[in-house]
Amino acid sequence: MKINRSYVFLFSLFFLGFGPEEKGYIQNIPGTPEVIEMAFIPGGTFSMGSPKSEQGHFGDEGPQHLVEVDPFWMGKFEITWDLYELFISRGIDKKRPATVSGKEVEIDVAAVSGATQPYTEMSFGMGVEGYPAICMTQLAAVKFCEWLSAMTGNFYRLPTEAEWEYACRAGTKTAYSFGDNPSNLDIYAWHEGNSGGAYHKVGQKEPNPWGLYDMHGNVSEWTLDQYVPTVYNTRKRKTVDNPLQTPTKTYPRVVRGGAWSDKPNRLRSAARRPSSKKWKKRDPQIPKSLWWHTDAPFVGFRVVRPLETPSPLDQNKYWN
Repeated sequence: MKINRSYVFLFSLFFLGFGPEEKGYIQNIPGTPEVIEMAFIPGGTFSMGSPKSEQGHFGDEGPQHLVEVDPFWMGKFEITWDLYELFISRGIDKKRPATVSGKEVEIDVAAVSGATQPYTEMSFGMGVEGYPAICMTQLAAVKFCEWLSAMTGNFYRLPTEAEWEYACRAGTKTAYSFGDNPSNLDIYAWHEGNSGGAYHKVGQKEPNPWGLYDMHGNVSEWTLDQYVPTVYNTRKRKTVDNPLQTPTKTYPRVVRGGAWSDKPNRLRSAARRPSSKKWKKRDPQIPKSLWWHTDAPFVGFRVVRPLETPSPLDQNKYWN
């Protein structure tokens, strides 16, 4: 059975050591001093969702079910304004070298759709340098990944909901990656009780066991999936490999992790949140912007790169 092989795989990773490609690395952004630190996430099987007995449990988190996830790299930090502004301005596109170091992607960076400038200052005065980018739509986050892929030659995308929870848990089965007691949350996360009403620079709190920062709190994070509240109840989810609820409509999509404005129960590893049209309520544009959620100063994202590179056809599916 495939799941049994995953246990063998995990045993090999931890007792024989990672292979040369199965380590963290630093992704340089051509033409800039900016980098993205990537942590290696070993594949494995975990119990997705939360039991009814978990304090703060919501109905859309059950029933728990086994999920197998392939290995991937994930950004140690949420994407910051420093990086996201490069995508918005597109001023460094011409600095992309004729031959990039990565060989996974072959697309013309000029062909990647760019986000429009927002009509207002989207950090809302909370900070820019070193702070997480916020208010982008899922489309904008997806296109950032496509742009990043074109600039570097390595394939990047948003995490699936399953990958996100697996990485957040980092081998734990408790409500948070540090245990069940929310009184310890201040050590690991910015939330309603300690944020002072704003987000904070990335990486200021302790990381989870796999070296990922701000998986709980600071800003919620986009995933690839359509939000379906009853998806865990489907027969297909008894045991499943690399699940992805492929989107068929704009709303709702899944964001994870909770934010600086949330109570502790929203920061649990299993907590799910649907996106909403209300996140554009104050957008004065007609039609509403495809790129910005004016009323979602609590949503950002981080990137992943799968160990096994998908085909060019599948790459486009992730970006479109």
